[in-house]
Amino acid sequence: MATSDWRLEGEWIKNCNCAFGCPCDFNARPTEGYCKGLVGMRITNGHFEDTRLDGLVFAVTVDFPGALHEGNGQMQPIIDERATPEQREALFNIMSGKHSAEGTLFHIFSLIVTKIHDPVFAPFEFSFDKDGRVARVVAKGVLETEVEPIKNPVTGEPHRIQVVMPEGFEHRAAEIASANIHSTGAIKFDTKGSHSSLANVVQTPKGVAA
Repeated sequence: MATSDWRLEGEWIKNCNCAFGCPCDFNARPTEGYCKGLVGMRITNGHFEDTRLDGLVFAVTVDFPGALHEGNGQMQPIIDERATPEQREALFNIMSGKHSAEGTLFHIFSLIVTKIHDPVFAPFEFSFDKDGRVARVVAKGVLETEVEPIKNPVTGEPHRIQVVMPEGFEHRAAEIASANIHSTGAIKFDTKGSHSSLANVVQTPKGVAA
């Protein structure tokens, strides 16, 4: 697998239609038998070769008819409209998986996705408080998602839980929270009180660095 010099460091969000805890992280089947969700990132420090990506936001909505490892997935990239043509191409190069080692996040996605919808370029709102388990991502006209702490069903107090994955290809540790999603692009779906993972990540051609 050909690799290039790239790095994405920043704030990572994964929201989906499953119950809290995301069965995929445990090699279990999706809660409802299928997976509809999104990943998103605000890049605090990043590049692809000589192209800087600092400050940009991107998201990807996905739809898998079964467990992710069974493939046949669809995805739609949503890219920060502020990205220059060079930055857009850089992000597409990273997402393609062609510049990542086998078994890494973007390479795996390249194997399990069979349909890529046309990308959307949109203005983003992105707020992120990992420790508070609060986040909000809006790609105007195509995606809205909000995250809040899971609530104790008896007391109503915020409930805190983490997932730690020492060998994870997406992140090493994440705060688990509750998500609402409203997706109106090529992959349409809505959730209330579904799964959310919030993490700080560093992705490289060789996989997760932190």
